[in-house]
Amino acid sequence: MNNENQSIYEFDFNLVCEYFSSMERQGPGSPEVTMKALGFIDNLTEASRIADIGCGTGGQTMVLAQHVPGQITGIDLFPSFIDFLNANTCRLNLHGRVCGIVGSMENLPFEAEELDLIWSEGAIYNIGFNRGLKEWNHFLKKGGYVAITEASWFTNERPDEINDFWLNVYPEIDTISNNMAKMEKNGYIPVASFILPESCWIDHFYDLQVAVQEEFLIKYKGNPTAEGLVAYQRYEAQLYFKYKAYYGYVFYIGKKM
Repeated sequence: MNNENQSIYEFDFNLVCEYFSSMERQGPGSPEVTMKALGFIDNLTEASRIADIGCGTGGQTMVLAQHVPGQITGIDLFPSFIDFLNANTCRLNLHGRVCGIVGSMENLPFEAEELDLIWSEGAIYNIGFNRGLKEWNHFLKKGGYVAITEASWFTNERPDEINDFWLNVYPEIDTISNNMAKMEKNGYIPVASFILPESCWIDHFYDLQVAVQEEFLIKYKGNPTAEGLVAYQRYEAQLYFKYKAYYGYVFYIGKKM
């Protein structure tokens, strides 16, 4: 398999879901980073409505629920992720405030200006940063917040290998300054942006996949699709360690004008 020309979207939907379902997070991040981003958001009350879009299994959703008031709706395309999230809300006695639903970020089940906060860690790339900011603005109250992590370039120039990889898997990847300008263009006052530390990628994402990969290869021995998925994730990790000076995830926080 030529990993350089592969995209995560080309793998079997159910296999991708199973691979990531045992992980607390389906992308780089950490509770500490979620808490840091929350520090830029104010005026939330018990009446606030919050949406965690592309919530995955709800690692960051649980952090939100334990540190801010209000009603939280987690939405994700993978039913098994939502099952895991809802089971956790019961276990943590949060089921009265947190609810996970299956759905698409392209067709959100909210009313105009219903939400006080839209949260999305490692997921907006599914529809694109600019499109997400533009469409999600409709659901936010005036003065409401959006808090998003997005893969971003740290430099204007980078080696061809990593540049070509990202342009293949996510052509919209852009620099931090350009993304902040997109926030302004789409009706937000940029409040803050900060780069996620390397530990979010290494300790909270890539290292946790090692055991998952070993179990996956045993379970699906001889299955070229499953083996290709593991090979792809390992290749992606190798690229990060090689080129982490050029890109990473960035938290963007904005306030609707």
